[in-house]
Amino acid sequence: MYDYIKGRLEELNPAQAVVEAGGFGYRILISLQTYSALESKLGSEVKLFLYHYLREDDEGFFGFGTKDERSLFELLISVSGIGPATARMVLSSMTSDELSAAIVAEDINKIKSIKGIGLKSAQRLVLELKDKIVKGGGKDASFIGVAGGNPNREEAATALVLLGFPKAAVEKALDRLVKDGKDTSLEDLIKQALKIL
Repeated sequence: MYDYIKGRLEELNPAQAVVEAGGFGYRILISLQTYSALESKLGSEVKLFLYHYLREDDEGFFGFGTKDERSLFELLISVSGIGPATARMVLSSMTSDELSAAIVAEDINKIKSIKGIGLKSAQRLVLELKDKIVKGGGKDASFIGVAGGNPNREEAATALVLLGFPKAAVEKALDRLVKDGKDTSLEDLIKQALKIL
């Protein structure tokens, strides 16, 4: 299984990139999100996270600027009726955060405004992916924590989400525990949060 490719960005357009690594030029299909991240890096070394698509009559690489985007792509193609081309279109129409928020908020109208996604597909996306996204699916573990000034709170959030607790419930519990401003140790923070959850 391929995880990523690191090499010189030789060619770039909104649909694909060519990365030279080890003397080979790899044509990699990308979303507009990834294109935006790569736009200023032509001729430089880049790192793309890969998804290797393989069917009996088709093979290709899809590349992503972040692990989060790749994880969301994998969630999208797990939904019946959503193939890699449609998943790439979805990720080109919205950022990963916008898409996750739309699915969690059950914003069917926003999701079906994406080319290639009809009402039934939008409903299926919400039905099949909402719980997975709330539990941290489509997110690389290093990005699950909430941004802020308390590193113990962020690490506790990551640990609790990885244990399977819903992200919203984890944030609410941790907010309650750290609102008094005391500097609680990571271990105590997790233990107290587990009692609440």
